[in-house]
Amino acid sequence: MRLFIAEKPSLGRAIADVLPKPHKKGDGYINAANGDTVTWCVGHLLEQEQPEAYDPAFKKWSHEHLPIIPQQWQLAVKKKTAKQLAVIRKLVKQADNLIHAGDPDREGQLLVDEVINFLGVTGSKKNSIQRLLINDLNPSAVKQSLNKLRSNREFIPLSTSALARSRADWLYGINLTRAYTLQGQKVGYKGVLSVGRVQTPLLGLVVRRDIAIEAFVSKPFYEVWSWLETQKSQTEKGETFKAKWQPSEQCSKYLDEQGRNLSQALAQNVAGRISEQPASVKNLKREHKKQAAPLPYNLSALQIDASKAFGLSAKQVLDICQGLYERHKLITYPRSDCRYLPLSHFNQAAKVQSAILANSQDLGQQGKLLSQTEYDLTLKSKAWNDKKVDAHHAIIPTQKVSNNLSGNDAKVYGLISRNYLAQFLSTHEFYAVRVEVEIGTGLFVAVAKELINQGWKSIFIQGRNKNNAQDNPNKDDDPQQLLPSLQQGQALKSLQAEVLEKHTSPPKHYTDASLLAAMTGISAHVTDPQLRNILRDTDGLGTEATRAGIIELLFSRGFLSRNGKTITATLTGRSLIESLPEIATYPDMTARWESELSAISEGKSQYKTLMMPLEQQLTDLVIQSREVTPQGLAGLGKSSFSKKRRPASKRKYATKKPKTVDRC
Repeated sequence: MRLFIAEKPSLGRAIADVLPKPHKKGDGYINAANGDTVTWCVGHLLEQEQPEAYDPAFKKWSHEHLPIIPQQWQLAVKKKTAKQLAVIRKLVKQADNLIHAGDPDREGQLLVDEVINFLGVTGSKKNSIQRLLINDLNPSAVKQSLNKLRSNREFIPLSTSALARSRADWLYGINLTRAYTLQGQKVGYKGVLSVGRVQTPLLGLVVRRDIAIEAFVSKPFYEVWSWLETQKSQTEKGETFKAKWQPSEQCSKYLDEQGRNLSQALAQNVAGRISEQPASVKNLKREHKKQAAPLPYNLSALQIDASKAFGLSAKQVLDICQGLYERHKLITYPRSDCRYLPLSHFNQAAKVQSAILANSQDLGQQGKLLSQTEYDLTLKSKAWNDKKVDAHHAIIPTQKVSNNLSGNDAKVYGLISRNYLAQFLSTHEFYAVRVEVEIGTGLFVAVAKELINQGWKSIFIQGRNKNNAQDNPNKDDDPQQLLPSLQQGQALKSLQAEVLEKHTSPPKHYTDASLLAAMTGISAHVTDPQLRNILRDTDGLGTEATRAGIIELLFSRGFLSRNGKTITATLTGRSLIESLPEIATYPDMTARWESELSAISEGKSQYKTLMMPLEQQLTDLVIQSREVTPQGLAGLGKSSFSKKRRPASKRKYATKKPKTVDRC
């Protein structure tokens, strides 16, 4: 008997649907006519044991016990899913061959591997386990995946990486949460001060942004613009355009770090000197540029664009995507960190396009105009790249047709579909024009963009008619003037110049979109220049699957608050960050972890390389915590965490110690 162990019931049913019929459904499993059996986990069946499992004395929180570092790690069976684990245990004993069908990511790999190991599978039975990777729950796609089984041993590094992350988060979260909660109690704080290697640096980003905004003092700066006229004849007026003054090095003492002129007198002097004066074209550059379509989405990129376009939170987008994947079967696996597609998918383009035009009203209407003239289904964009695809690929629509989409489901599906269709449209082409004009001794610059071919942007622009300007995250934010036909050395006339007074703007408060962007592009927020240089684009705070949950965790803990799209830190959140050492509140350490975890998953590093230094670091951090008196937390906090699950926006923050500390 072959036994498929899926991560969720929905995936298990999708696998069973393509196995020989008739089926016999049992309690927690499905038998196929050929003897194959499909069973499933219900998310995590196992969890890390609590500290008191290692020593009953650890049930009481005390500095004397810290750091708590298990010598032999233990897993506990979740009470709510113990029955399903018993079903899997019985089936594993009966099976001749096991097939791992966890979700195609780091956590999905570990989730099923942990169950197999916990049930004591060893020897040849363990060595022969195969891996089934499913990105699309539609039958045709599942059948294709069944024909591409791989050895589960190939994924040992991925599982090891997830195991290292799980244990490291436990160590960091348990020890520092206890340490700082105990210090908070000394000043009268009523609550648990949750500290995590991802959530705390993320909170630190928000706190520092809030402080920067509060401390910001706006300053005026002055631009000089010259209206220029081409000269046709003494009696006939030419065409006009405007150019911006570029301060020279001689003006450096009047400029700020961004090169903006802070002297009104200087600006007025320049404007007076160049008004009604002859001018000439000093340099003229007209560059032909091509812009490729944006890649299909991974989860974070989709969450960012959906937040910008529709004001959806990261958690809302993830929940919508799970529904589109599991219930509607209209998109592929959503928790992907990849933005590329395998070449084997290319021959499905016509069927996927047909499904999109049927499912999406807006894109369907555009498709009637574009499909005959602009879509080229033989076009292979840079998105098609086998070298950049492993366990899972970018989020794209499936071939399924459905007429049941509406509201936010339709909006998110539309974004996913739009980026997919863009791969089959021509490049966006334009001339980038830069004109340097000399007026007296001053240099003025005008820029323009001359459209050659709208290309893929046609479906982005057409999507704006029902939404306001900010609804399209790929819009051009800087509309530029049209320039007359010019030649280098051409004589012009400077008409009346004008001085514009502007004011420096403070940083913007974080939103879901900008906070996610910060998490994915964490190198920009790393203080260590050397570390910043070695971080890859894929390194970030958290994973595709966990980022939304981490943001929501900070709200549920009472560390963040939301006002419309704006996200700010609460007094509790700010006071916590101010009481912690910088190493815990900046993303440098976490970025190192993520880089190391990526290396482990690729077989380039080892488990102990991450864990051994962490154990020593925890000892130092625990000792350091005892010297902290967090006066800013005095009188804050609430009495208990609510036991009843509520929407994140309504959950109460409180002091009762939770059974399991959130460790990210």
